[in-house]
Amino acid sequence: MGTLEQVRINFSNDSVGLLNFCLGFIMFGVALNLKKSNFISLINNKKAVLTGLTSQFLLLPAFTFLLILIIKPHPGLALGMILVAACPGGNVSNFYSMIGKGNIALSVTLTAIATVLAAFATPFNFSFWGNLSPETAEIIQSIGLSFTDMFKTVFLILVLPLLLGLIVSSKAPKIAGLVEKPVKVVSFIILLAFIVVATVDNLDVFKNYIHYVVALVLLHNVMALGLGYFTGKLFRNNEQDCRTISIETGIQNGGLALVLIFNFFDGNGPMALLAAWWGVWDIFSGYLIASIFAYRSKRSAVKLEAG
Repeated sequence: MGTLEQVRINFSNDSVGLLNFCLGFIMFGVALNLKKSNFISLINNKKAVLTGLTSQFLLLPAFTFLLILIIKPHPGLALGMILVAACPGGNVSNFYSMIGKGNIALSVTLTAIATVLAAFATPFNFSFWGNLSPETAEIIQSIGLSFTDMFKTVFLILVLPLLLGLIVSSKAPKIAGLVEKPVKVVSFIILLAFIVVATVDNLDVFKNYIHYVVALVLLHNVMALGLGYFTGKLFRNNEQDCRTISIETGIQNGGLALVLIFNFFDGNGPMALLAAWWGVWDIFSGYLIASIFAYRSKRSAVKLEAG
């Protein structure tokens, strides 16, 4: 077992291409579910949308940087945390908002807007916060990261499939309605299979080094979920909206982070290890927080009936 700097995730060019396709296909499926009512809800619920975007794109990267200053992780892990925080919400957030009795329309709207904004916000936040610390700035400068190249990658993987899905949803709503569920199911199965295969191929790496990231990802994820929820409360959003903002802030797109790491950082071990574990962990944490929210709703309903 070597040092953390020597870690390399076994990920071929074909695997990176498949992951790109998975993420694009999932975003296409999300867009098929977008309807005019989602954009009407944006007009009617501007405060919740602005709170969600503020929590996700301004507060989460800033609080992540503060967390890094406090706990001082390995520079590669710190840069991985910054990259994850700079990514938009994960695609399963809509599903968890539904389970957690959140505002599903708000969740879908936030996913769509955050995905479009991510083309600019992700490279900007990563570059800005990553260069504030000398240790992480050294890694960024060593590979000569280009803002334009990262913008293009995020646009092609997330924004373009979303726009294509919106066109299909608008121009051919019947077709969109027919293929929406199959696309979501197939894309989720492909992504899940991809995660399983990638984990098996890198089992030795995970066994030897996973202890470096388990507590770190847990702490970061709990902070993100709490930040989203209490930011919602601070701006006096209702309970449903606060739950959705919590999930949208706490369930980040680890898959996109991995793609960017393999495209621009040559599979940097510490960064890839953190992003990979984040992608696995937030499937469980998202379900857990959604179940807690659902249980609270059930308890409230029982109290109302009893009262």
